[in-house]
Amino acid sequence: MASGWAPLGAWLYRRAENLLAAMLVAMFAAFLLQITFRYVLNLPIGWTNEISVVLWIWIVLFGAAFVVREEEEIRFDLIYGGVGPRTRRAMTLVSAAALIVLYGMSFPAVLDYVTFMKVESTAYLKIRFDWLFSIYIVFVVASILRYLWLGFHALRGDETDRLDPTKASSGV
Repeated sequence: MASGWAPLGAWLYRRAENLLAAMLVAMFAAFLLQITFRYVLNLPIGWTNEISVVLWIWIVLFGAAFVVREEEEIRFDLIYGGVGPRTRRAMTLVSAAALIVLYGMSFPAVLDYVTFMKVESTAYLKIRFDWLFSIYIVFVVASILRYLWLGFHALRGDETDRLDPTKASSGV
């Protein structure tokens, strides 16, 4: 049954990558526009800076929630790669439990704060802050689900891809 979901998951992953790339292109275009207006035309415009900051927040949190895979996460490989599979599973369980508890405990306050921020908006584009920061709620929920999944597999004793610290890659 799980294999029936794999093509849908792969398709959704590719669409998330596409959306992330589109946000990066839009941010870069706004950045170039900002440089052109400020230094070539001597007409500084503020909305380009604002859209760059908004897109950066969304790129980082959306990417961390939906695009970055577990093996691409930054970790202290010197210790993690030097221990055996049982210890790696224990480390995965401890870190998953800690993150689930911490994100879970902070979630009500985060939700309250983000919904409260509907009273404020950005200076130029008038984007409500609750809409702007809603990606953080998505990030927290996705992180909790990710670490529940990793913790579940660590409890079952499933070995993730064998870590080879001598084969560093960019994730491709």
